Amino acid sequence: MHRLTQALLATASLLMMAVTPGPQPSGDTKALAHDILKQLIDVHSSDTIGTKEVADAIAKRLLDAGYAPTDVKELPEEQYPNQVNVVVRLHGKGKGKPVLWHGHIDIVDARQEDWSYPPFQLTEKDGYFYGRGTSDMKDEDTAVLTTLIRLKKEGFVPDRDIIVAFTADEEGDWKQDGMWYLMREHRDLVDAGMAINPDGASGEIDNGRRIDFGIETSQKTYVTYTLEVTNKGGHSSEPRPDNAIYELANGLVKLSKYQFPIKTNATTRLYFGKMAALKSGQEQADYLAMAKPDFDPKAAERLTHDVPTNALLHSTCVATMLNAGVQENALPARAVATVQCRIMPDETKEATAATLAKVVGDPNIRINELGLVLSSPESPPAPKLFARVEGIVHAMWPGVPVIPVMSAGASDSIFPRNAGIPSYGISGAFQDIHDVRAHGRDERIAQDNFYESVEFTYRVMKELSKAD
Repeated sequence: MHRLTQALLATASLLMMAVTPGPQPSGDTKALAHDILKQLIDVHSSDTIGTKEVADAIAKRLLDAGYAPTDVKELPEEQYPNQVNVVVRLHGKGKGKPVLWHGHIDIVDARQEDWSYPPFQLTEKDGYFYGRGTSDMKDEDTAVLTTLIRLKKEGFVPDRDIIVAFTADEEGDWKQDGMWYLMREHRDLVDAGMAINPDGASGEIDNGRRIDFGIETSQKTYVTYTLEVTNKGGHSSEPRPDNAIYELANGLVKLSKYQFPIKTNATTRLYFGKMAALKSGQEQADYLAMAKPDFDPKAAERLTHDVPTNALLHSTCVATMLNAGVQENALPARAVATVQCRIMPDETKEATAATLAKVVGDPNIRINELGLVLSSPESPPAPKLFARVEGIVHAMWPGVPVIPVMSAGASDSIFPRNAGIPSYGISGAFQDIHDVRAHGRDERIAQDNFYESVEFTYRVMKELSKAD
């Protein structure tokens, strides 16, 4: 085939894969959003550096936009002075409890030698913005900050206060997480009737087509355990039946064959019911079966063979690390496995540990909990909230189904939920499911998707600030 013909066909294929852009803000707002995104991306704010420089930049922009100094507070965590949070309040008419928006301003670190572009510098190429944080989540921080400035410029007064917390440390250890710090130490500044967390893309794109828009209403609890066997060890020339490695391995094999009971909740039942419309054949029938409280166990079993779907059906525990022995000619005196669990919102770490003990079936295998563990209840998939968001989604991207989602991962939504504030993951960003780069090499966001997210955030922040 002629090279020109090949090039033309390749270009045509790319055009067919392109997503039709949705509404975007005006030129002035786009310019503002671009400038803010560049400013935030150009700051290295990983856990080892801290968020002070980003927080200072955000606070200055808010003050320059006309927010009163008493309504813009920079709050460093006392034990970690470089980890700084910003809380701003747009006062409303007092017709209901405030709406809290929150997003982290720290990032996962990156090494220049691993990237094609400078990770801490905004690069624009071929319709994309590249840089660490362009999809997790300085893009959404930018959309929220741009909206706050836009609302202040318009003189907009919401029915109820809008509070926004730009927080530190989400990507690091929960012991110094900014959102948790604010909930513990400054509850008066962030207390609200509802919380919105735009961390992560709500919209999904598959082969050039927008397939759904998710609202996260719950998440699994992150729990890590160690399974440990110890004995007196000895010389390798005199093997004994009580080898610590073998004993631990036997327990891990039992765990590998165990499946936690399948269950559903309000979120996952709605999810399966909505997603069934996008499926066909047996898979569609199985999704519809899982939308019922008394689901068909055979349908559930078939769905467990799909890895992402399996994670939504029950708690999971999996061995992720092993450590045993000190030298090749010595019997191990200690063998340890790290087991990482993601448990359903209504389950406890204590019950999960008891299940692990029962499954491995060996009193010599000690089970210890690692680190800080926080759980939170499911936020109700509130019909009014979904209807309001759905109206905006359909106005911007007609025909895209809005579905409730239970996250198998972890986010800062756990902290307001743990404090009794219903929290929802809502973001205007769309993400290609075949090109997920958050935390990875050459992180990026399509420019059209970014600007659409800026417009969506403006519309949804205004809508959700209305009195019920």
